[in-house]
Amino acid sequence: MQTRQLGTTGPTVSALGLGAMSMSGVYGPADRDESIATVHAALDAGVTLIDTADFYATGHNEMLLAEALRGRDRDSYVLSVKFGALTGPDGVPSGFDGRPAFVKSSLAYSLKRLGVDHVDVYRPARLDPQVPIEDTVGAIAALVTAGYVRHVGLSEVDAATIRRAHAVHPVADLQIEYSLISRAVEAEVLPTLRELGIGMTAYGVLARGLISGTYEAGREGDFRAHSPRFSPENLAHNLALVEELRDLAATKGCTVAQLVIAWVAAQGPDIAPLVGARTRARLAEALPALDLTFTPAELATVERAVPLGSARGDRYPKAFMAGLGVGN
Repeated sequence: MQTRQLGTTGPTVSALGLGAMSMSGVYGPADRDESIATVHAALDAGVTLIDTADFYATGHNEMLLAEALRGRDRDSYVLSVKFGALTGPDGVPSGFDGRPAFVKSSLAYSLKRLGVDHVDVYRPARLDPQVPIEDTVGAIAALVTAGYVRHVGLSEVDAATIRRAHAVHPVADLQIEYSLISRAVEAEVLPTLRELGIGMTAYGVLARGLISGTYEAGREGDFRAHSPRFSPENLAHNLALVEELRDLAATKGCTVAQLVIAWVAAQGPDIAPLVGARTRARLAEALPALDLTFTPAELATVERAVPLGSARGDRYPKAFMAGLGVGN
């Protein structure tokens, strides 16, 4: 397994990370045994970076990972954990909380659910507009000093916020959506990360399956039914972009999913793509993407096939877009 370091101060991780969110029903029902088997297969293949959040199915994801990780050497994997998203018992989101007291309380519950004594990267899922980022990061920094957290991370914030946070405590990495059809980070965020020596863990590299080449609509409980890019007026156009990629993938002898994962990885050694595989089959498809390389001409061909800004629809419903540091 190839490795990458998350920034100049962060941990060394596998060049491909496993995002566990889809194992908790976000894209429709998930199979518990298959989810655990997928985590085991990832670890056995050398994947060390595992990403979760305390609010994925209100703690279900962390408890699932605790079961999957039981008996594994704690130093053999890197846990990236997000916190701060508020949800009611009816499942309706109700904002974000970045207060220092909430930071510490959230970690206490995560450590218990995960069955570990520390997390490797701890990060607010979104910016709390009522709490200065300095206060939130300061609270995480105190947890670093106390030994409960190894590194500070951020998620979905803009360049100015990154600078403010990094001035309080070195930030290991920013987790943010980045794919062939979601490239807003390239304008200001990515240059800022590189200036400051901060890495990136890129989620949504398959655009939630939209550019995987295997997307199928109609799963019960699939939140993508509410996503603008998957809406009836946009879906056909966006899937047509995939057909352009299918021909390119054939010339490389790979699948569309492998092509687009490899494209993200090719954008720099400071970027670690996360794949949300919830089955061993999808994981097995993703892993060979690390072996793909591109010539400059091939990269240009991929980007001509799916030009910057060619996707239709926002990456989140309108109510959630306001909380993002960058747009599409």
